[in-house]
Amino acid sequence: MIELLWPWMLLLAPLPLLARRLLPPANSQEPALRAPFFQSWEVLSSDSQQRRSTFPGLLLIWLIWLLLVTAAARPMWIGEAIELPNSGRDLMMAVDISGSMETDDMEVNGNRVSRWEAVRQLGADFIDQRRGDRLGLILFGSNAYVQSPLSFDGATVRQFLLDARIGFAGQETAIGDAIGLAVKRLRERPAENRVLILLSDGEDTASSVQPLQAARLAADLGIRIYTIGIGADKMTVPGLFGSSFGSRQVNPSRGLDEATLNEIAQLTGGRYFRARNPADLASIYAVVDDLEPIEVEKANYRPRKALGYLPLGAALIMSFAIALGRLRGMKPWRFGRLEETS
Repeated sequence: MIELLWPWMLLLAPLPLLARRLLPPANSQEPALRAPFFQSWEVLSSDSQQRRSTFPGLLLIWLIWLLLVTAAARPMWIGEAIELPNSGRDLMMAVDISGSMETDDMEVNGNRVSRWEAVRQLGADFIDQRRGDRLGLILFGSNAYVQSPLSFDGATVRQFLLDARIGFAGQETAIGDAIGLAVKRLRERPAENRVLILLSDGEDTASSVQPLQAARLAADLGIRIYTIGIGADKMTVPGLFGSSFGSRQVNPSRGLDEATLNEIAQLTGGRYFRARNPADLASIYAVVDDLEPIEVEKANYRPRKALGYLPLGAALIMSFAIALGRLRGMKPWRFGRLEETS
């Protein structure tokens, strides 16, 4: 679609006709310029007068004027609407990949899977549903790393989560460092939309910054932290040769520091959740979706391209063509007189 930014310029289109009808004709007897080769110019002038009096010549000049007026109206090509990513929340996920996440106390369809396996699969599903949010991923063990900065590219963040492996960041747990890294990444984003989801199965053992100290800094910056403690309350350890003989019940989540995770959430205005199995984790993600709904407003962009150069160029080419045609229409002796005089 083509639009004119200054359509009122089209009002100038009849200006030559009005000037021709309303203004008195120019007095060609009065010399406007004195030149030693005036007689040669006079030949051109008389030739031009003859051509301007013809209808095709007037039509051509009129067309050039219309092209110039069209260029002055600033024609623009408006492309099809392109949907831009909507500006939702800035949501950072901090996921524990320490050695304890390898504990296989999660049960799916009667089969045991590790905590990490449950977290990565359900976390990937959660990321799929958060379209429109800027998502980022932090992985932490003995150290914390930004695996993916905040981005609308949820597919890449999802793939980074699926590709992560236990032990990439060390065997210990640095919860405070993970929060501090998230604060660093989120503090430049709008305050009302900054959210951190922190998932861990243990207690802080390796941070250079205490988790509660980092949480207070996050609270000061308006960052809400939802903490998730993962791990079953009980697990049956097989007995002799993998049989039930001598089996015993243990609590695989003895190292989970629920008190600290709960306090982190309270300090920042978030909530603490406990995931004892994959079903709990799926329901927690659903609750987070309700607490932090996805923005549904969409923004569209229509590309624009200026087209003023097209009528302007056409007018220029036609003007050169007229000038060239008049020069070719001159008789040879007239050029000879020009050369002699000059």
